[in-house]
Amino acid sequence: MRNAGVWAYGIVNLTHILGVSSLFGAVLVLDLRLLGFWRSVPLASIARPTVPIATVGFIVAATSGLCLISTNGSEYVGNPFLLIKFPAIFIGLVNVAVLSRLPAWKEHDARTLSTTEQRQLSVFGGVSLLSWLTAIGAGRLIGYW
Repeated sequence: MRNAGVWAYGIVNLTHILGVSSLFGAVLVLDLRLLGFWRSVPLASIARPTVPIATVGFIVAATSGLCLISTNGSEYVGNPFLLIKFPAIFIGLVNVAVLSRLPAWKEHDARTLSTTEQRQLSVFGGVSLLSWLTAIGAGRLIGYW
């Protein structure tokens, strides 16, 4: 990418920011609903648009992020924020994988969830919010190390 011209790195960086913004914007709305905000709005009404947006945002952010790190890989060796960012992303992805397999998530649009199931989803929403905020914060701080 270094030989691709003066604009290449900037465009890939912008693409990364747009991917992260899409991912986190969608995740924020969904996680806040899982945490109990906007209970009058059905979870399915929020999940239907946010899950695909978050998915595309993650794919864009991950792809462009790989391009960015491959450009300056040797400069990132030993960067403590990189060592925070990747585990936080891993936790976020594992959280999504487990959440998507829960009966409460699979059936949230077909029936009313019990208080226990709502609490369970709330925990997953909190873990998700914390992991993605950590990944974004650490990613932003990588350049300052």
